[in-house]
Amino acid sequence: MQNYFELFSIDVGFSIDLELLESTYQQQIAKFHPDKFATHSDKEKSLALQNTSLINTAFDTLKSPLLRATYLLELQDIDAFDEKDTQMDVAFLMSQIELREQLESIESNKDELELDDFVENINQKVSQNIEQIEQLFVVNDLDKIKNLVRELKFYVQLNRQANQLMDEWL
Repeated sequence: MQNYFELFSIDVGFSIDLELLESTYQQQIAKFHPDKFATHSDKEKSLALQNTSLINTAFDTLKSPLLRATYLLELQDIDAFDEKDTQMDVAFLMSQIELREQLESIESNKDELELDDFVENINQKVSQNIEQIEQLFVVNDLDKIKNLVRELKFYVQLNRQANQLMDEWL
């Protein structure tokens, strides 16, 4: 199977040109548009659909810093979310608990201003985490990257929960 970076003719790495990714994606996806295969055989239609699915998955993976970092680790045979690997930074685990409790408190108090501040804080943590991952890919420190990817997943999920809460309150 062709790796996702090759599919879009992009150098393998964490730092990528998102505009180039987007334009290459549009070119690739246009090749397999269903209208182009309307008069083709069922086998060709099926193959076009499979290619479209692969292109969409690859695009979604590469445009997301979390999924891109996870994918890059997988290319190195590292599973960032291996259930047998439970090693995590104690300070981060404690901050996880505190952040979850803070979000629960915000929800129970229905404090919109505090929720705004919370989302801003989490967005900042996401940005800092992505910057650190980018720097660590330059020096190829895969163990630290693996831990930061786990942290990033937590922040992304927490951000999603906070934003859902905000949407519910609107």
